[in-house]
Amino acid sequence: MSQAADTEQRLIDLEIKVGFMEDMVDSLNEVVARQQQHIELLLREVSALRLQQDDGGGSPGFRSLRDELPPHY
Repeated sequence: MSQAADTEQRLIDLEIKVGFMEDMVDSLNEVVARQQQHIELLLREVSALRLQQDDGGGSPGFRSLRDELPPHY
């Protein structure tokens, strides 16, 4: 009967581990879903910024920061 008790205890231990793993997978799934929402938001913001840059730029080509005067002048 010792072998049967040992097998039953091992089965119980495995069921406990599976329960913890299911909880961890659910938590990780929530984190990934939130990250995906953040990524989609950031992509929309980058797209909007690109549109603003294209529409409101007005100046042709690239502007260097060296061409601008510092605020104290």
